[in-house]
Amino acid sequence: MLFDYISAALVTLLVTLDPPALAPIFISLTRGMNGDERRRVAIRASLIAFCILAFFGLGGEVLLRLLGVGIPAFRISGGLLLFWIAFEMVFERRNERKQHTADIAITEDHIRNVAAFPLAIPLMAGPGAITAVILLAGRANSNVVYLSSLIVLIALGVISCFAVFMAAERVSRLLGVTGNVVLSRLLGVILAGLAVQFIINGVEALVRGTGP
Repeated sequence: MLFDYISAALVTLLVTLDPPALAPIFISLTRGMNGDERRRVAIRASLIAFCILAFFGLGGEVLLRLLGVGIPAFRISGGLLLFWIAFEMVFERRNERKQHTADIAITEDHIRNVAAFPLAIPLMAGPGAITAVILLAGRANSNVVYLSSLIVLIALGVISCFAVFMAAERVSRLLGVTGNVVLSRLLGVILAGLAVQFIINGVEALVRGTGP
């Protein structure tokens, strides 16, 4: 049903994009910038991330076909990748990896292209989010309504990231250390369940011998 697809897709996108976890990193990446500069960085990063995710949502399956990779196989491998991300979130490794990526970018690029790298790629439109979008597009089975819903949900996910960027300092203070830890672990457990479901769907498709 469409409602089930939308609810599952929305949770998956919000968990993989993980807007709250991006707040402290956005603050560190834009340190020394004024409000207007931070807003421009947030807008550019959001647009880049949306374009990338929308591209993989609409053309990711075609790209996989050209590479000779079936959707069932990608569901299984993608589910394993999402499960690893969930593992990192539960055991507090994901934020450390994100912060390490951010620190490297600041050193090398001196924040000149911070909106494109690492904010849009790979912190927003990273492997986990791209994998999730392709898997969700596969579940849509080329249905125009489902794919349109997916694009709208991608936009909502990116807008939520933009909203967090705009209120980054306030969100970071509101959640605090304990709040960030609890939220990250809770989202990690939810993502683990969704990842296992992706794997189950992929195995079932292989057993049936069907493409999607």
